[in-house]
Amino acid sequence: MASVTLGGNPASIKGDIPTAGSAPDFTFVKDDMSENKLSDLSGIKVLIAVPSLDTSVCATETRQFNQQLGGKSGVIGLVISKDLPFAMKRFCETSDIENIVNASDFRHGEFGEKYKTEITDGPFEGLSARAVFVVDQNNEIAYAELVPEVGEEPNYDKAMEAVDKLL
Repeated sequence: MASVTLGGNPASIKGDIPTAGSAPDFTFVKDDMSENKLSDLSGIKVLIAVPSLDTSVCATETRQFNQQLGGKSGVIGLVISKDLPFAMKRFCETSDIENIVNASDFRHGEFGEKYKTEITDGPFEGLSARAVFVVDQNNEIAYAELVPEVGEEPNYDKAMEAVDKLL
């Protein structure tokens, strides 16, 4: 079983994240409580898995991706957590997040299960580890990063390099 650390302490996750091949489809809940699927979206997708937008690192990461994805036509960013859609919407409104779609995993938990990011022990049990996936127009994974320490930010440069290669 794969693991990450949280404050330097080991935490197990569901397994090894997918790093290539077809991106597993999953259902998520949007701001208005309706559901959508990854397969319903077209273009390049940046899947930004975070434990909770209520943490400073997750908030910083979402703001950073929002800024870097701005102006990239044909690219959609999804921030995925088990936060309630209301809380995600409020965060994005107060933070002027315009280039990221909220994708709550609270109802079905499909993202954490299928992408193997769900933490299975410790104080963040049930939440997602921090990970980034870049998915191409054909729903193939072009880039994947599981951040080893949940409290650290991902490698933005590598993720954006993967996006730019697909444009």
